[in-house]
Amino acid sequence: CPPLQRIEFADVAAETYPLGSKLYYECDDGYGRRRGQYLGIRCRSIDGVADWVYQKFECIDKNILLSTAPTVELEFTRKPERKTQSPAPEKRENVPEFDRKAFCGMPKTVPHASLSLKEPYNVGQVLHFKCQSGYDKRPPILGTRTCKKVNGKIIWTPLDMRCTNDS
Repeated sequence: CPPLQRIEFADVAAETYPLGSKLYYECDDGYGRRRGQYLGIRCRSIDGVADWVYQKFECIDKNILLSTAPTVELEFTRKPERKTQSPAPEKRENVPEFDRKAFCGMPKTVPHASLSLKEPYNVGQVLHFKCQSGYDKRPPILGTRTCKKVNGKIIWTPLDMRCTNDS
C-alpha cells in the first residue's frame, strides 16, 4: 500500500493483519533482548487458519541482561500492547468480524516491549482512526481506511473524518 498521510489530531490502529504481514517487537527503554533472539513475527496460514508465528524471545532489564542470569520462560497473553501503534477505537460497533483464514488478529503482548510495523501495509488492511485526547470527531465520522486494489492500482479508501477541539 502507498504510505499513509498523517491525519491531524488522530491516532491509527489496526485490529487485523492480512497473511504475510510482518511486525516487530521493540524492547522498551532500559530493556534489551538476548543475542541471537529475533523480535519479528509474521502472519501465516497454520492448518488453514491465519495466525502469528513467533520465535522465542524476551525483553530483559539491561542490568540483568549484562549478568549471567538464567533465561525465564514467559507466559504470553493476547492483550495488545500498542505504544507505537495507538490504542484501538473504544467503540467497536463498526468493526466487522474478520476472515480468520485470511487475517491474523492482534499479536500477543510481550512484557517490556511494544509493536512496530517496518513495512508498508498489505492489500486488505483496515485501519481504524481515533481522535486524540481532547479532540472530538465531527461529521462525517467514518473513521476507517482500507487498502484496496482498484483497476490494477493499490489505493487507500478515503477517510471521512475530522477531529476538532472547537478552538
